[in-house]
Amino acid sequence: MKRAIICLIIIILIIPLNFSYAKNKSKDLPKRYRDWFEKEVVYIITPMEKRVFLLLKTDRERDVFIKAFWKQRDPNPNTEENEFKIEHYKRIEYSNRWYGHEAPGPGWRSDMGRIHIILGQANQIDRFVNKTGMYPTIIWFYSGKVEYGLPNSFNVVFFKRDGIGEYVLYSPIKYGPAGLLTNYMGDAIDYNRAYNELYEIEPIVARTSLTLIPSESRHAVSPSVSSELLIASKIPHAPTKRVNDSYADKILKYRGIVKVEQMINYIDNHSMIKVFKDKSGTNFVHYLIEPKKLSLERYEGYLYTNLEINGRVTDMNNRTIYQFTKKIPIKLEVSKLKSIQNKLFSFQDMFPLIKGNYKYNILLMNTVSKEFTSTEGDLIVSDINGPQMSSIMLANRAIDNIKYKGRLKPFVLDDIQLVPSPRNDFNSIDTLFIWFQIKGLSSEFEKKGIIEYKIIKDKDKKIVFSMEKNIRDYKNMNFLEKVSLKNFLCDYYSLKVSVYNANNKVLEENSDFYIAPLKLKRPWILSLPMNKADKTEKFNILGNQYFNKRDYKRAKNFFEKSFSYNPLSLKYSVDFCRVLLRLKEYNKIENIVEPFLKGANRNKFLLIKARALHGSKKYQEAINFYGEYLTHLGMNINVLNALAHCYLNVGNKKEAIKFWEISLQEDPKQEKIKNLVLRLKGVNNGKK
Repeated sequence: MKRAIICLIIIILIIPLNFSYAKNKSKDLPKRYRDWFEKEVVYIITPMEKRVFLLLKTDRERDVFIKAFWKQRDPNPNTEENEFKIEHYKRIEYSNRWYGHEAPGPGWRSDMGRIHIILGQANQIDRFVNKTGMYPTIIWFYSGKVEYGLPNSFNVVFFKRDGIGEYVLYSPIKYGPAGLLTNYMGDAIDYNRAYNELYEIEPIVARTSLTLIPSESRHAVSPSVSSELLIASKIPHAPTKRVNDSYADKILKYRGIVKVEQMINYIDNHSMIKVFKDKSGTNFVHYLIEPKKLSLERYEGYLYTNLEINGRVTDMNNRTIYQFTKKIPIKLEVSKLKSIQNKLFSFQDMFPLIKGNYKYNILLMNTVSKEFTSTEGDLIVSDINGPQMSSIMLANRAIDNIKYKGRLKPFVLDDIQLVPSPRNDFNSIDTLFIWFQIKGLSSEFEKKGIIEYKIIKDKDKKIVFSMEKNIRDYKNMNFLEKVSLKNFLCDYYSLKVSVYNANNKVLEENSDFYIAPLKLKRPWILSLPMNKADKTEKFNILGNQYFNKRDYKRAKNFFEKSFSYNPLSLKYSVDFCRVLLRLKEYNKIENIVEPFLKGANRNKFLLIKARALHGSKKYQEAINFYGEYLTHLGMNINVLNALAHCYLNVGNKKEAIKFWEISLQEDPKQEKIKNLVLRLKGVNNGKK
């Protein structure tokens, strides 16, 4: 018990220290933001929100944050008024009017003001201010605040310490019954004696002196640890209990990317991301995002909006490996409103990804309603040799009669459309579809290996389902199994899939799921297949990923494939030339660019042609193309320097100096170029 008391006292001491630290951090804020941060929302702001607000750089960002702060707390966003905000400022005003008059600070800073701002008006107030032998004491009784992580009913006690000054918050552990008595002569930790003396004066106060929670059973006469936790932790954290402060981190992360008007409209979501191989052996990332809501505009018999999806995959050095943007219009007949209005919305997509360890973030923006949501995390595309098993995907439906057979489409695997939920939630009427891949097994392993399925109830760790199957019983190394859930109770479960070879467990994966008591409403899905040229596009995407990873030989292999399928594609031709320039294969470039130099896209290939000629030491021809580029496309320092280098190599120092000097006018900090020009001028002047 002594250890618990010491820990709790430390908690009490830490709370003001943290506030003091935040105050020091906020001292450089403009006054109106400092007042908002330190005075107006100090009791209701979460630690995450504090951290983010102090990291914002501009007043515009702070204004956006404040709007988002109140919006997250608005109990009814469909009305103009924010009832929470109105009530909060009423509580501050009330506290300043009625509390803190016997202390130098304003009422909101007093203990009574703080509790009133956090919890609101008490259900019942008992005053004991003129009791002989007892300091003035007031008890506030609260009930019905379980949703804030508080007991069903509890008391908050205030008393005038030493009988003077402001009412302060009473702590059973810090003060004990003795702290409420004016003439107590015994030992302060003799709780039994102090309690009995206080009981003789006022039984109600005596009962709350040891525990603030009426329902708490007391087997010994000692202060309640639960009461200390109540006033030291649970009450201070009550205002943040129902606030999802993830929006604050998103504002910080996506400032400069998301438009200002969208930043206040962050929508929470559930998401899922899985990596599976297709039939060609390419790893594809399948992902889905289910925002808590999707706002649609209504116009002339249609529901519409526009989605913009921005994705970014980076390696462990924060180098961008893949980046994409998609704009997707949604247009539905109003007649379909009834079928979707009470459902979630699920956006599903996929993209190929080369092997490696990554971080990803995917941003989904509704450009009409100005709302956005995002998902981010770590992503591993394994490059391990030997047996390996993908993560398990659980689905509530598997549709094998689909029109997208042979196409690349999210969560279409082996020509079967799987319908997963990011929450892994099911009803007992559902069938549990289990899908995973195993790669790298030897032929002998495939013949003799066994897969074991176990479903374990989380509560009692009881195995409620078990099955074994031979690996050879499956058609390939893509595994689909189904389990009826009709005999399963509503509860939380774990699925364990183990792979054995000669009684040795070689691989194992787990996935949790739960069976909900209420009927689940499945989302409506927007899942777009890749276009008909998906194979060509796939090669180009993989080529760019290897290029960004600086693996130019592999990049060339994929760029060459996409180019060979469509040699007149501007995009594929430019990318192929980019990697050939890196590999110094200049002769191949001339054949690729020749058709484009004769057409409308000539300007797009001038620089590529010039660099290829430059690399091949065909300086005079390169001069012509560099010059044409500057004439049509404007000033470029790198082109000016390259042009000067070509002039120098054909012996025209005067022109070389001229273009290097133009380059230096654009950027005077080029020390190597500056020194080179000085040396060349020295030669011209006969100094060397």
